Amino acid sequence: MTRKIKVLQLQNRYNVNASDLAEQVIQALPAERYEVTTAFVRGRPGPGEPESRAARSVYFEFSQQATKGLRLRVLWALYKHCRAEGYDAVIAHRFKPINMLLILGRWLRIPACIGVLHGLGEYDRAYRRWEMRCLRSSAWRFVGVSRAVREDLLNCGAGFSEGNVRQINNAIDIRRAESLQHPRAQARELLGLPADAWVFGTIGRLVPVKGHIHLLQAFALIKGEYPGAMLAIIGEGRSRTELEAVIQSCGLQGRVWLLGAKEDALQYVRAFDAFVMPSLSEGLPLALLEGMSAHLPVIGSDIDSLRPILEDCGGRTFPVAQAPALAEQLRAVLRLSPEARAAEGEQAYAYLCRAHAIEDFRRQYRELLEQMLAGAKGEGGHE
Repeated sequence: MTRKIKVLQLQNRYNVNASDLAEQVIQALPAERYEVTTAFVRGRPGPGEPESRAARSVYFEFSQQATKGLRLRVLWALYKHCRAEGYDAVIAHRFKPINMLLILGRWLRIPACIGVLHGLGEYDRAYRRWEMRCLRSSAWRFVGVSRAVREDLLNCGAGFSEGNVRQINNAIDIRRAESLQHPRAQARELLGLPADAWVFGTIGRLVPVKGHIHLLQAFALIKGEYPGAMLAIIGEGRSRTELEAVIQSCGLQGRVWLLGAKEDALQYVRAFDAFVMPSLSEGLPLALLEGMSAHLPVIGSDIDSLRPILEDCGGRTFPVAQAPALAEQLRAVLRLSPEARAAEGEQAYAYLCRAHAIEDFRRQYRELLEQMLAGAKGEGGHE
């Protein structure tokens, strides 16, 4: 009987839910051929919280402090674990897990290593670029989760190249998303939104980088022109007090709804008439894709990670953090006829199916890993 291929998927912090893309990578690897272990450097599930669908889960349970600086205790624990298990491949997400496995690479000699980068600017620091140039080996390939992330890697001066960097777009399970979404009237009732209002909506943590304050300022510029328009924000975070103060000072009470965090927030996305993403920085925002899955027109800031998506899907952009420019885009959508607005939403949905389907995501990760393992075997790597 052929031995299963042993794969370690390493993440910095515990996070498991149905839409988590690391979990989607596991689903890409058939259980009859692969034995996947998922490991988290920090955290573990609490009572009632989900565990990974991997064959085995490992929780190192280090503190945040232990993962800073040289991370010697973490490196030693990871080294012992990998030596004991004899993995054929690893998939590491984000900078810290990638960096630790690069450091251990000369001792572990794992034949196939994939590093997944989710955000921009991971190698802006000179010492990180130097480390990557020194530690990278032929066993490694790197994935950028969007065109913007891939281009950022290729242009950062850390030794990334067309040969070792691949773009695999983040994705969503479109069928699942649509099956979860409540019809418009029901979604509004569940959120407490007026049935007859025109609603701009967004989903995201209430933190400065999400740009909600600029969205509030833009909405304040149009509120008098469109008394039937409202703004709904699903999410929670440390900026709530600041946003509430802006709502008060701009006279937006009763027109802006801070709805708090919602489990599986995409359930409610059909309550919106248009989806807005005013972020100051993103890797590839899944919330925007969820907005597209509801067949909605989409508006977003022109940051590097959003601009290509919005251009390709027929969405609308505005200069980042510029409330007057965002207000113009809000006006433009409000002026659309119902037929034109529906057409914009259908164009965005068609792009989503073409470029961000979960089936393509799984297939690309599986094919990349198979190619790397075949190459390692040809070079005398692990059987």
